[in-house]
Amino acid sequence: MAITNDNIFSVDLSTHRLNGAEQIDSPNFNERPSQEISLLVIHNISLPPGEFDSRCVEQFFCNQLDPSQHPYFEEIKSLEVSSHLLIERTGRVVQFVPFDKRAWHAGVSAFDGRANCNDFSIGIELEGTDCQPFTEVQYQQLASIVRALMRSYPEITSSRITGHSDIAPGRKTDPGPLFDWGYLRSMFAGSPLLNRKESAQ
Repeated sequence: MAITNDNIFSVDLSTHRLNGAEQIDSPNFNERPSQEISLLVIHNISLPPGEFDSRCVEQFFCNQLDPSQHPYFEEIKSLEVSSHLLIERTGRVVQFVPFDKRAWHAGVSAFDGRANCNDFSIGIELEGTDCQPFTEVQYQQLASIVRALMRSYPEITSSRITGHSDIAPGRKTDPGPLFDWGYLRSMFAGSPLLNRKESAQ
């Protein structure tokens, strides 16, 4: 089902929080060096790797992951990571960091010749992997969120929406080859957002 209501999500600019998202505060953030917000970075994540619906991602972003739950968790137990938003495969949206704060999602990175993308970007994690298609509801939620962010932070333009792999080439691969950029970007072409099957015809 296509999104027809752009008011599904909106940004409260007094708090820089997304209306319509569940709020779970992560401690992993700090102040931006300036007020500029001009880039949107799309990632994927799953914990344990390749497993979904575990709520382990939110535990990870809140430094509450139990290393005894899975061998992989022992490897990442010392990391302090966050993103502004997580979109689960069911369409559930969680905000961990207000948009005016610097979430720790991009790491060593550069966009358009400028380093340290965390300084000026918003990070959105999609629950998923590089080797599995994302769900229709994830695309629909992401599309509505992107529209809300572009309205609220006009320096984010269609050319400034990118993947983690593009700002950290050789180090990161997400959101992966199965992420349908053409489908997402159809919203910027002046035509209604179709479902994926229709957009491929």
